[in-house]
Amino acid sequence: MSVHPVLIDGAWRPSTGSRSFQAVNPATKGLLPDLFPVSPWDEIEQAIHAAHRAFQQTATWPGDRFATFLERYADRIDAKAGELVAVANAETALPVEPRLAKAELPRTTNQLRQAAAAAREGSWLRPIIDSKANIRSIFGSLGPVVVFGPNNFPFAFNGISGGDFAAAVAAGNPVIAKGHSSHPGTTRLFAIEAHEAARETDMPTGFVQLIYRTDHADGEKLVSHPLMGATGYTGARATGMVLKAAADRAGKPIYLELSSINPVVVLPGAITERGPAFADEFTGSCLMGAGQFCTNPGLVLALAGPETDAVLETIGQKFATAPVGTLLGEGVLKHLEAGIVKLRSAGAEVVAGGAAGGGAGFCYRNTLLKVSASRFLKNPADLQTEAFGNSSLWVLAQSSEELLQVLETLEGNLTGTIYSANDGRDDRLYDQVAPVLRRYVGRLLNDKMPTGVAVSPAMNHGGPFPATGHPGFTAVGMPTSIQRFAMLHSYDAVRPHRLPAALQNKNPTGKLWRLIDGAWTTGDVST
Repeated sequence: MSVHPVLIDGAWRPSTGSRSFQAVNPATKGLLPDLFPVSPWDEIEQAIHAAHRAFQQTATWPGDRFATFLERYADRIDAKAGELVAVANAETALPVEPRLAKAELPRTTNQLRQAAAAAREGSWLRPIIDSKANIRSIFGSLGPVVVFGPNNFPFAFNGISGGDFAAAVAAGNPVIAKGHSSHPGTTRLFAIEAHEAARETDMPTGFVQLIYRTDHADGEKLVSHPLMGATGYTGARATGMVLKAAADRAGKPIYLELSSINPVVVLPGAITERGPAFADEFTGSCLMGAGQFCTNPGLVLALAGPETDAVLETIGQKFATAPVGTLLGEGVLKHLEAGIVKLRSAGAEVVAGGAAGGGAGFCYRNTLLKVSASRFLKNPADLQTEAFGNSSLWVLAQSSEELLQVLETLEGNLTGTIYSANDGRDDRLYDQVAPVLRRYVGRLLNDKMPTGVAVSPAMNHGGPFPATGHPGFTAVGMPTSIQRFAMLHSYDAVRPHRLPAALQNKNPTGKLWRLIDGAWTTGDVST
């Protein structure tokens, strides 16, 4: 059986590595037939140098060139939707409909097209002109970017099709995609279409490249290589921190999405007013996709009492009777098992589930846990362990003061949610809870579950560590997410004809807003 080639410097070529791997069908636990290579360092370095050569060609290109590529790529993905969905289903066990075909794939092409629009429109450049001092600045590309995609979104966060890829390209950077071992076949299909789109739109040969897998040490060398501009990584915290340490030692920016338990605070009035409806909403959110979302509600905080007990009992029954979903792989199952063991060792009690099995393939019973706030406060670190999957921990406080104490111990998260009564009875407590929770989350929600991330310019899919590696950036939402892969270029007394177009007196972009002497304008400026 032959090993699939890698995409390097504009050509599909046999890997020079001697090792290979196969993906596993999570629903059957059986190996899928295709073989994929583990790239050795010399092959990775060839990709780095090819990306650097491509960057030398594209560094001064206008955004329209990258927009044209992204749009052509999105069109080609749409034409291959059936094949992509079938392969992704086999590699991840995620359902064909609605998840893959009706939700994630359209979101993916939408992201690519939004990135194209942002590249063409150019507001992410944020040009600033100080005509009195004759100093001007603008964001621009910074060099080759490597993108590590996660296992749970084979389309929308894939290293060669997802949001990080789209943002890096919109900023004008060549991308080396590092595929995920859980869905290499899906990634290969995307790479075929990206390669053809690049060829059809006259992109340099090293602009889009793909390697499937590396040794851990080579991954560290990749993110810290002198020719690399930046890294985008979505995945496990332990691996991300190793890569961050390597990148930091080399002074290379790396943008990480690591872990999040997304606390949900349910205030007493909301429990009284709509307890059964909340139970339905929470169960649907927590068990959707077997809980394998970075915004899964993994921690719930509530005041103890008979009404809360009744809601918790109802949810436990719903967890026990709901279908058990298939997890993405054996690694996810082991991580979930270990996480629940750690939570229980720290004092959490099982309300429902708590054991492997109950469904097809790699699976774990829908698990609901509870712990008192006083016990939580004795070991907040272990009781915030991310048990990624179909599980959640409820923390029951005896008073609002104790609830606030728990909030003050939280790690950083992508999201934080507050449910409160519609009649205003919770408003005073809300005003105490919200400012505390706000400090620890990237996105604050009211009266809705955090699962799902709208692709909106106003979205923040980020947050304080350990949700991400930097609280000032988002991985979703154009044009803001583009600036992660950009560099601020300043020009001091540079002659007008030598300036980037958006900084010249006659603005050829028309609708591009520029900050000129402290005022935003689309008009011309005279020096």
